[in-house]
Amino acid sequence: MTAPVLQVKNLTTRFKTDGGEVTAVDNISFDVAAGETLAIVGESGSGKSVTAMSILRLIPTPPGTIEGGAILFEGKDLLKLNDVEMRAIRGDRIAMIFQDSMSSLNPSLTIGQQVAEPINLHRNIPWAEAYKKAADMLTMVQIPDAEKRLSTYPHQFSGGMRQRVMIAMALACEPKLIIADEPTTALDVTVQAQILDLLQELTQQTKTCVILITHDMGVVARHADSVAVMYGGRIVEKGPTREIFNNPRHPYTKGLLASIPRIDGDSSQPLQAIDGMPPDLSALPVGCSFAPRCKYATEQCQTSRPKLLPVGEQHFKACFND
Repeated sequence: MTAPVLQVKNLTTRFKTDGGEVTAVDNISFDVAAGETLAIVGESGSGKSVTAMSILRLIPTPPGTIEGGAILFEGKDLLKLNDVEMRAIRGDRIAMIFQDSMSSLNPSLTIGQQVAEPINLHRNIPWAEAYKKAADMLTMVQIPDAEKRLSTYPHQFSGGMRQRVMIAMALACEPKLIIADEPTTALDVTVQAQILDLLQELTQQTKTCVILITHDMGVVARHADSVAVMYGGRIVEKGPTREIFNNPRHPYTKGLLASIPRIDGDSSQPLQAIDGMPPDLSALPVGCSFAPRCKYATEQCQTSRPKLLPVGEQHFKACFND
């Protein structure tokens, strides 16, 4: 069996704040294989983006620190690399698509400069050739008149076009892993579908693995091979996408799925909601973090933290209830 491209083992990331220490990512583990798309889902504040930034070693220190675990990328532990070695990997072997393309692209540089820069930097290709490669990348992500567009600036592009530029930048150096953090934020549903379909098509062609961070379970159903559900900085359920959707085992996962509007549902019935608020990460309860919002919670849930244990083939949950 081929080793996973990425193995995250017992990763813990904390931040020191005026309100106390915040455990944003709490002892999480997952693997991503070549050509696989893993979706990390959960409410805002569940630890999804901090997980991504930890993998790339972009946690600001201080106030944040990665306090434990290992991040094995192609067999190398990224946590043991120095800054120079890590910079050589970012944008080359591992690329990231950020959620806000307007703030992620430099407004004072042309599109051509920004797409060509990682090619010039990581491949040591002269700028003239890097520009040609950049034009090819824009064509690949279906931006018309690619050569002319190289001299334009981000504000001259629509939101969907800027997101295509971000994908072109991410794929420019043929990375083995792409982390897409809410890559279709603020886009209308038609453009969102186009962007995600394009990303899926291109990554399948290149056998690139993808970590897709989202709160949209509809996107997960269409584009992900496997799912990790996060709550309160912890993974509470993970497994193949079809298994998670057909047989959710954690009450939080069930709540997320029940809150999705369905075209075949009863329109006279209101959507179900998960009562309560996400937990304060600086003051997590002793037991299960979801217990205060869970209608199945028992005394054991209040006093003990459930472990992530197998409940089926490649299917895991952290819950005491069956």
